[in-house]
Parts: sequence; C-alpha cells; structure tokens
Amino acid sequence: MASAASSPQRAGAGARLSPVEASASRKWLIAIAVMIGATLEVLDTSIVNVSLPHMQGSFSASRDEITWVLTSYIVANGIMIPLTGWISARFGRKRYFLLSVAVFVFFSGLCGAAQTLMQMVVFRLVQGAAGAAMIPSSQAILMETFPPEEQGLAMSVWGMGLLTSPMLGPTLGGWITYNWSWRWNFYINLPIGIFAAIMVLMFVQDPEHIRRSQAKARRIDYLGIVYLALGLGLLQIVLDRGQRSDWFAAWWVCIFVAIAVTAIILLVLRELTFPEPILDLRIMTIPLFDVSVTMVLAMIMVVFGLNLLNPLFFQELLGYSPWKSGLAVLPRGFGTLAGMFIVGQLSRRAFDTRWMVGLGFAILACALWWMSTWTLQVAMSNTFWPMVLSGFGSGVIFPTMSAATLACVERERIGYAASLYNMMRNTGSAIGISLVTNLLNTREQLHQAYLGQHFTTFRAWTLDQSGPTMPGAPQFKLIQGLIDNQRQGLGLMYEIVQQQASLLAYNDIYRMLAVVAALFTPAFLLLRKTTGGAGGGGH
Repeated sequence: MASAASSPQRAGAGARLSPVEASASRKWLIAIAVMIGATLEVLDTSIVNVSLPHMQGSFSASRDEITWVLTSYIVANGIMIPLTGWISARFGRKRYFLLSVAVFVFFSGLCGAAQTLMQMVVFRLVQGAAGAAMIPSSQAILMETFPPEEQGLAMSVWGMGLLTSPMLGPTLGGWITYNWSWRWNFYINLPIGIFAAIMVLMFVQDPEHIRRSQAKARRIDYLGIVYLALGLGLLQIVLDRGQRSDWFAAWWVCIFVAIAVTAIILLVLRELTFPEPILDLRIMTIPLFDVSVTMVLAMIMVVFGLNLLNPLFFQELLGYSPWKSGLAVLPRGFGTLAGMFIVGQLSRRAFDTRWMVGLGFAILACALWWMSTWTLQVAMSNTFWPMVLSGFGSGVIFPTMSAATLACVERERIGYAASLYNMMRNTGSAIGISLVTNLLNTREQLHQAYLGQHFTTFRAWTLDQSGPTMPGAPQFKLIQGLIDNQRQGLGLMYEIVQQQASLLAYNDIYRMLAVVAALFTPAFLLLRKTTGGAGGGGH
C-alpha cells in the first residue's frame, strides 16, 4: 500500500512539498522579488537625466548646480556598494535588503516632493546610499537560490535588469517628464518598491551561513570605513565632475585625487591586516576571479561609454528629440534581452558557455565598427541593426561572466565577492563614461584644428562619400561658391567645421571601443570549462 506522502490521491492542495520541490516552486518568486528592487535602483541612475533641464527651472539652478542631483546619487552608491557584504553578514541579508528598499522608496517620495535644490541633493544622497545594497545583495541571493547548473540562467535574469535599465531609463524618463512631470520619475518608485518589499518579506530567507555569521560578535572597522568613504567617494566626484573643470588644471581635482589615492592605499593595507575586514580583498588572490572581473570591467567600460555616446550622437548631430533618441536606442535593449535569453537557455541545458563570451565580444566589436561609419545623413532605420547587435553582444557576455566571477568563490564568501565585484563594476562604469567624455572633447578639438586649416571664406567642405576630395580627408566633398556676406560666410564655415569635427570624433571613439572589444575576444580561453550553468566558473 502506498504511503500517504506518496499517494497521488492524498497529495492535494494541503500537502507539503519536499524541500527540493519547495525550492523549485519559490526560486522564481525570489528572483522576481530581488530583481524589482535592483532594477529600480539602476533605473534611477539614468531616468532623471532627461529631466534635468525641467528640474533646473523648478529650482532656479545653474546647469552645473543641477548635475549634483546625479553626482550625489552616484557617490553615495559607490561608497555603500562595497560595504554590502559586511553589513549583510553582521545584520542579515534579508533584513538589510528590506531596510534598503524601505529607505529607498521613502526618499524617492521625498525627492519627488523636494522644493529646493539642497533638499533634492540630500534626498538623492540618502536614496543612493540605500539603493546600493540591492545590486550585490540580489546577485548573491540569486547565486545561492539557484543550483550550480542554473546559475548562468540566474545571472541572465539578473543582467536583464542591470543592463537594460540604463538604456530604457532616458526613454521612460523622457516620456514621463513630457506627459506628466519630472516629479513622477520618483513617485513611480513608491508602488513598485512597496510591492518588492512585500515579495522579499514573503519569500526571501537568509541562508544558514548568514544566520551563523550574525551570531558572532564582530569588531567594527571604523578606520576602514573612513578610508573607503574618502577613497571611493572622492574618486567618484573626480570622475563625474573633473571634465567640467578641465581635470588637473583645477586645484580641487589635484587635492581630491591625492587624498583618494592615499585613502585607497591605506584601505588595502588596513583590510589585509584587520581580523574582520569590511572588504575581503583576499578574494583577489583567486586567479579566475581576477580574470573574470577584468573581462567584465572591459565590457562595462565599453557598454557604459556606448550608453553615453549613442544618445549624444542622435541628439547633438542628428537633431533628434530626447524621445526620438530614446526610441533609436531602444533596439539595444531588445538585443540585450535576446542575448541573455539565449545564454540562459544554453546554460540550463549543460552547454559550455565559455565560447559565448568570445562570440559576444566579437559581435560587440563588429557593431561598434559599424557605428563608426555613421554619417550626418544616416537614417534611423540604418541604425537599427548596429544597435541590436551591440545589445546582443553585451547580453551574451554579461550573465556568463557574472556567474563565472562568483562561482569560483566559496558559498560563505559570495556576499563579499558580490560586493567587491559590483564595486569594481561601478567604478569601471564611471571610468568608462569619464574616459569617453574626455576623448570626445579631445578628438573634436583635434579635428576642428585640422579642418580649420583647410577652410577659407569662399570654400567649405561637407561630409560625403563622392565628389572631389581634400588631401588627407577622403570623406569630404568640395563645395564651391561665392559668399556675398563675409561675416555670414565665416559663421557658416565655423558651423560646418564644428559639425564635421564632432562627427569625426564620434567615429574615432566608436572605432577605439571596437578595438577594445576585439582585443578581449580570445580571453574566454582563460575561463574554466563549464559543465552546467556556472558560467565559466566552477567551485
């Protein structure tokens, strides 16, 4: 006679599932719970970009002053991300995640209601500090919730929110701003965040090693926290605002860099000798972790540089509105989702996904080189496939490498590894944006000086693929014509030179990013062969 536990007739709605079955039925609910919060946090780094001119008018602020709305969020984020593993081990990951969501949602409401610029900057500072925990915590929770053979799939789900949110942010933010108000870019966080908190409360549980860690008496590394805040905080400010002050030509940049470098050196020395460090830097002694992080950093710098370049190209050179620019960028999101979906399906079927990383870098390099051929006459339809392919390439790389980075670390150290990984990812994105911004200005000035030498009042060159050519610039077609008004001619000449110089600068940087992606194409051979979804890593 069959037992009651195994009898199909008696296994009804009230029957208890086995631990394995319970885990399988809950893991996607857990994934949804943590991904909502993580997506909101990343979305808030870009959704307000389009709203800055409107906020500038509301607060009667200058262009430089209003950018502190972005800088304050980024700086707080950068300081708190590496602390997430240590705080979670001390107070509990679920408790810290819930507190982060609650504070993030509350201060989102305050940001929407802010009446002065000072209020907005302070509220954004707290909002960024609270939201920082959601990224590494969600990654660690997913890696512990899903079995090794499905970790690649888990990182695909995680990456969908992390990579697509910065692309969709300007589009969504532009639509909300022009149809409602910039304040609703913050208010929409309230119902979504409350739903995320309820989901986390119901389904997420701390693993046993976190509960054991909470029971231990821990010393607080106050000095390490000070070094971390000074080093990463000042570095983020320099990377975000240094361009506006011409970098080291400004005294404050020199001082901030000196303090940041000193603080980071002291932080490393402190964390390697303190018995209970806030950063587990010994994870960096794992070769596979270092290789994986290096590859992710290269991809992040390229992708976030692209996130900056594409909207600027469409708006400044092609004259698109923010809404139309957002629509032009949107295919990248579709490509990213497609790439992650394919990797997730392959990894859950026990395919070795290492080669997908090489394929992703190769596709990304081809897409970037394609973008470097765009002209001022490029149609929006002709930008579709380069955008899709660039998204597909990054979508293929990111989940595989994210899983590989954490799969080589013991289960008890995943939280610390996720914090360290995301600290470097966050810094890499800031470096990528800063580097691209600096290169864009430098290359534009270089081309402007070169082209200016070949212009006269009665002669101008415009970009084309046919017609007589100018020596050293085969892309230019000669336009001859008498200009009656000399002042008008000089103005027209300057406008043409500036436009063409900007275009050539964009083309140069697209090619540079393509070369970087191409150089990392064979790096997948350094990863460990996988037999499941660990994404290139292994235990």
